[in-house]
Amino acid sequence: MENKKQKISLPDNAYRELKAGEEYKPLMPADSTPAEVTPYSVGMGVLMAVIFSAAAAFLGLKVGQVFEAAIPIAIIAVGMGTALGKKNMLGQNVIIQSIGASSGVIVAGAIFTLPALYILGLDAQFYQIFLSSLLGGVLGIVLLIPFRKYFVKEMHGKYPFPEATATTEVLVSGEKGGNQAKLLAIAGLVGGLYDFCVSTFGAWTEVVSTRISAFGEMCADKFKVVFSLNTGAAVLGLGYIIGLKYAVIITAGSCLVWFLIVPLIGSVSAEAAVLSPEDIFTTYGRPIGIGGIAMAGLIGIIRQAGIIRQAVGLAVSELTSKKGDVSVAEPRTQRDLSMKLILSLLIAALISCFVFFQFGLLGNGFQSVVALLIVFVIAFLFTTVAANAIAIVGTNPVSGMTLMTLILSSLVLVSVGINGTEGMTAALIIGGVVCTALSMAGGFITDLKIGYWLGTSPRKQEGWKFLGTFVSAITVAGVMLVLNDTYGFTGENALVAPQANAMAAVIQPLMTGGSTPWILYFMGAALALVLTFIGVPALAFSLGMFIPMYLNAPLVVGGLIAWFVSNRSKDEALNKARFDQGTLIASGFIAGGALMGVVSAVLKFVGVEWYMAEWAVSKDAEWLGLAMYIVLIAYMTIHTLRAKKEE
Repeated sequence: MENKKQKISLPDNAYRELKAGEEYKPLMPADSTPAEVTPYSVGMGVLMAVIFSAAAAFLGLKVGQVFEAAIPIAIIAVGMGTALGKKNMLGQNVIIQSIGASSGVIVAGAIFTLPALYILGLDAQFYQIFLSSLLGGVLGIVLLIPFRKYFVKEMHGKYPFPEATATTEVLVSGEKGGNQAKLLAIAGLVGGLYDFCVSTFGAWTEVVSTRISAFGEMCADKFKVVFSLNTGAAVLGLGYIIGLKYAVIITAGSCLVWFLIVPLIGSVSAEAAVLSPEDIFTTYGRPIGIGGIAMAGLIGIIRQAGIIRQAVGLAVSELTSKKGDVSVAEPRTQRDLSMKLILSLLIAALISCFVFFQFGLLGNGFQSVVALLIVFVIAFLFTTVAANAIAIVGTNPVSGMTLMTLILSSLVLVSVGINGTEGMTAALIIGGVVCTALSMAGGFITDLKIGYWLGTSPRKQEGWKFLGTFVSAITVAGVMLVLNDTYGFTGENALVAPQANAMAAVIQPLMTGGSTPWILYFMGAALALVLTFIGVPALAFSLGMFIPMYLNAPLVVGGLIAWFVSNRSKDEALNKARFDQGTLIASGFIAGGALMGVVSAVLKFVGVEWYMAEWAVSKDAEWLGLAMYIVLIAYMTIHTLRAKKEE
């Protein structure tokens, strides 16, 4: 029987570089025929894509952080398989995870750009959101496949792939059996009810700040110094998974802006002195972060030039081989969709983009060709940057690369006669396509690395990824329209959508002839160069400068919990067991909090209004929010420390 449980553990060379002459043999050997694509795995994958697209869209628009759905989906896949008594599910679970994980990447591409249409008062149709997400996702898949062998095989052991590692471990543990699904469900219930009480009832204040005291109020008004913290369960879980190192770097960017730049400008500028710290941040601090993000993306492209040449060389050698379809001769675990098919799909996607731009956006042939060239060139160049970022730190710098895309595309579009409201719409739709392509490229390399470690058939992952992309694109387009009608993106109590607001702030002056803060962009770019020179991840730091403090500070809290529970013992195996259990709880917080956020939005959309607005903004509600946050931290820490190592 194939894929029996004779050895349910990864080879010892799974995470290290191979020695001379050594070969990596996956869990499901190349000569086996494991069940992978089945009605069950495809159906579950589609269901996960719908659920997590809705959840990720809400969380991303509300707090500006899109969680990667791979880990929660993997846990659910394992739990459902166990509950239904299914055996030898490893191959099917990879397909479920791969199809379902399309949700997070498509959502990131859409919500980082397209809400800016609403923010700028422009018209956004369902078909525009859907097609920009779908076409961007397809481009991301086809542009990444030629780089698969380089990233997952040629660089084996050289890249850590943190998210892929965690997901792989979940899937492998699932084959062994255990109670991961039960733990995830309980954590999801706790996190979901916690966030539901805040978003639906206003039971306590979601954001706690130093204004809670009279001294803090004085500091904010007089010195323009304020510290704020989101007390949500989902954001806490996100911080745990990101880890302390990058959480600190991101929040360091916030500290630079909120504790140095904002107070400094507030004290030396008479115009800024009458503004609140939050307004000074939006006007002066955030553009510095935008400049840093754009420069960090450019540095990434320059650094990846060699990777692009090497990976393209591998693809071209297969495409031009006189032996026919080289992929047929490859073992099952290394067989991609043929390069001829990939090239055909790429051409079809580009033609579809042109038709979309011509008949659904611009109506001018020359301008549509220019828009198409912008999409293709930037998406192609940035694909390796996105994949490399995911491979190293597990975080895709897609928002920074998209900001650079918007600046470049706006300048080009203005030069060919597209400006004003038409220009803003065109640039944002183009940015949406590119952003989704890069988001997909970064996310898909995670799926393919998981498949490489476990022994999945790459061509099956690649082929069925298109279905996940289609389903996620439809879902996110519908959810975005509902959320806009329910909450809106401007005005009081609007969705935060920080990346989309940053995009809107960048593009409006470029397209309407207003004042563009080039000096602030330049300052951010110069800072990114300095950070890169001294070895600090410029992208993470710059992101911290333009995302509000209250969304970054909780990441450090989650990261501190991760550090604490994984360093309490001298027994490394026990530390690992505790950290892994914490990852499951954090994943539950993320999934539960986000899903209940969607439920809350739907209730509000249909006219159910239970929110206690007057209480929610009171000082008592803020103190209660702080107390509940401490209880939540205690729950997560205590239950994580209860983990026991495997015997």
